[in-house]
Amino acid sequence: MKIRITKKGIIRFCRRLGITILVLVLLFFILNWLFPLPDKIEYSTIVTDNKGEVVNAYLTSDQKWRMKTELDEISPLLRKTIVAKEDRYFYAHPGVNPFAVTRAMFKNIFRMKRTSGASTITMQVARALEPRKRNMISKIIEMFRAFQLELKYSKDEILQMYLNLVPYGGNIEGVKSASQLYFRKNPDHLSLAEITALSIIPNRPSSLVMGKNNDKIVEERNRWLKKFAKEKLFTEKEIEDALAEPLIASRGTVPHYIPHLSYKLKTSLSRSSNAELVKTNIDLNTQLKTEKLVEDYTRIQKLRNINNAAVMIIDNRTHRVITYVGSSSFKDSLDGGQVNGANAVRQPGSTLKPLLYALCFDEGLLTPKMVMTDVAVNYQGYAPENYDQKFNGYVSVEYSLEHSLNIPAVKSLKMLGHEKLVRKLIQCNFKQIERDQRKLGLSMILGGCGTTLEELTGLFSTFASNGNYVSPAYLQNDTVQIGKNIISPAANFMINEILSKVDRPDFPLNWSSTERMPKIAWKTGTSYGKRDAWSIGYNRNFTVGVWVGNFSGVGVADLSGANVATPLLFKIFNTIDYDSDEEWFVQPKDCDIRQVCSETGLIPTDHCTNLTTDYFIPLVSSNQTCNNWQEIMISPDEKISYCKSCVTESGYKKKWYKIMEPDMQSWFEDNRIAYAKIPAHNPDCELIFKGNAPAITFPVNGSEYLINRKSPDPLQLVCRTANDVSKVYWYINDKFYKTASAGDK
Repeated sequence: MKIRITKKGIIRFCRRLGITILVLVLLFFILNWLFPLPDKIEYSTIVTDNKGEVVNAYLTSDQKWRMKTELDEISPLLRKTIVAKEDRYFYAHPGVNPFAVTRAMFKNIFRMKRTSGASTITMQVARALEPRKRNMISKIIEMFRAFQLELKYSKDEILQMYLNLVPYGGNIEGVKSASQLYFRKNPDHLSLAEITALSIIPNRPSSLVMGKNNDKIVEERNRWLKKFAKEKLFTEKEIEDALAEPLIASRGTVPHYIPHLSYKLKTSLSRSSNAELVKTNIDLNTQLKTEKLVEDYTRIQKLRNINNAAVMIIDNRTHRVITYVGSSSFKDSLDGGQVNGANAVRQPGSTLKPLLYALCFDEGLLTPKMVMTDVAVNYQGYAPENYDQKFNGYVSVEYSLEHSLNIPAVKSLKMLGHEKLVRKLIQCNFKQIERDQRKLGLSMILGGCGTTLEELTGLFSTFASNGNYVSPAYLQNDTVQIGKNIISPAANFMINEILSKVDRPDFPLNWSSTERMPKIAWKTGTSYGKRDAWSIGYNRNFTVGVWVGNFSGVGVADLSGANVATPLLFKIFNTIDYDSDEEWFVQPKDCDIRQVCSETGLIPTDHCTNLTTDYFIPLVSSNQTCNNWQEIMISPDEKISYCKSCVTESGYKKKWYKIMEPDMQSWFEDNRIAYAKIPAHNPDCELIFKGNAPAITFPVNGSEYLINRKSPDPLQLVCRTANDVSKVYWYINDKFYKTASAGDK
């Protein structure tokens, strides 16, 4: 029989072949559209430190260790070895190797059993993405999926998927999981012997278990290494070294450092489906040192029923969070060790006072040496008290901040307006304050608001950054933000000078190791009920925030920021910045020095004899002159004072008196401190004066009082008067009630 090949026959054959190919291509794209590739892979969350080392990881929802190997982690050695062993023509075929398929088909037919599957790396990826029973139909589906993979991904991406999905026994999938759990290293650090040993496990994962069958693994590994040598894939030296390398691998555990931060970042990133690799800025060495300090320190404090602590450290030059300790021990289930104390909303105590005074400096309301009165006040029923429940009379702003006095702080906030402070805190990402901004009032400066250690540490890093706030960076890929200007450099410098003084009452009494401790500025705080102790310090290098207390919210009588939190703060600075010779903050150009009266902090006049120097901001700070002395006309016996309207033509003299506010008069009298009181005004004077009206301090306007019907005690009537007032006339509902001497109750 002769086969005649004609021109028409060739054309007909080519036409049919073309139609067949076109139909197959169209069919492929229709099936591709109807049955999309199931290529969504869930990876384990990996947390790394600032050097890229794995410090924590989490299982997938199907309880697998499936860590994603990035393209840059696939070393040339790893790629070369895997391709040579699994699919040497990987970079040449379109997902299916037709020659291997034909060879496998003939082998299986002639031997009457399946001896070769002809699976390429791409087909193995398809099988891993969509596991099925191994039969002819499954093989056809694998081929279809392989073509889909080749259409959608590059060869390197397919190899990456293979290395991420290949099983290595138990619940370990992917070369990165295997290298971490078996060899405690990243895949790009694996040797030829280690790569070859790992590559043979997927073929027999149940019989070749790393750590149990190492001898068998070495035997199989060496067989493949010798095969590589015959094919001259590697040099003789490389093969010799690989054959001689012992296999001492066994299954280990994933490290679980920085558990609180890891969980916080994993949870926040999982919402954006970007939680496969969490690259933190944590310096593991500093982290572990700080954790040890916190654990040891808290162990001692447990004797005082103080069970927990949290610490956060920011590198001020980069604004990166290099240490994050959420509790004294994550494994301490008795005292809630898994609670993240750094992220818990707590009362801040007095820690917001530095920002308040800095804002007052910028508004021109105060300067460091300006004098205020620390006496009892009442703002529509709100009567703040100092920590020691005492009043100090005249105090400077500088003294008030050093001693963390409450009443001057409340007065300052009243002058500034609490809305301005709230706006600045919202700029600094205080979330709870932003939510509660309409509820807040004067009490917020004493801790009547909610903040976290994260927020407060970020705020105090502003003082180390010339008054500019930059959000703390937890991740390496956090975009570098332009600092928000919160306070001026001048106000910032003044606060730094005040907070860096060591002759302060909040200096811990039992602390002595300060000889080589770096110079720092710090502020303490203690919340209402003694539930939270704060101490936050900074210098040019670091900002360290410390919280000490109980997660249960139980208060402790001995708890205070000065005696409980500050010693831990000092220990940390002594560890991370020991004997630092870093220069302190330099006085900026917009901050100047002037002479002021030490009794008022105002620009002195001729009658000011006690002078001191004070920082001020030119064109911003008040230029008011000192006016606390006044020349008064009095009778020769100094019992009556006169005004210009009632002064006699003769028989009087002039004398200088210190002008004193009514509340200070009351304070002097309550504390039995003598002072020069202006004589009572001439009772025969008929002139009506404006201003200096008596201030009623009790009952408080707008307040409700409950009176017992059976024994109704009368309400006290109390007021404060000017220095020269001798009598007070009381009226109730415009009806005269009583005459009393000034100061009577």
